[in-house]
Amino acid sequence: MNEKDLSRHIPYNPSLTAKARNLRNNPTPPEKYFWNALRAMPFYQTTRINRQKPLGEYIIDFYCHEFRLVIEIDGDTHAGEEAQIKDEVRTKYLEGQGLRVLRFSNREVLNNIEGVMKVLQTYFERNA
Repeated sequence: MNEKDLSRHIPYNPSLTAKARNLRNNPTPPEKYFWNALRAMPFYQTTRINRQKPLGEYIIDFYCHEFRLVIEIDGDTHAGEEAQIKDEVRTKYLEGQGLRVLRFSNREVLNNIEGVMKVLQTYFERNA
């Protein structure tokens, strides 16, 4: 990734800041479990990852600016057709900003956290 990509600012709606702070202070159980597992990974020591980061009109579950990576933890509310369409629009917007989006379900996080962390470890190693 070149320096121009890294320095590219993604605008956000300032009115989302308070909501993002509230979400950071009140994570869902899968988000909290994911965050704790993430913080134990070796790459976490050298890679800054933000929780509940406003980008555009969205609040992203986890964001790594250095790797331009969005990590979403999707609960049951993402299963319906309408929610999937909204997720697709959101993903297209984020990808249009030069970001990579990885999605994991609550079930994946809670039942296979090792596999989720392996996916992330591989991603960071390949893109370093």
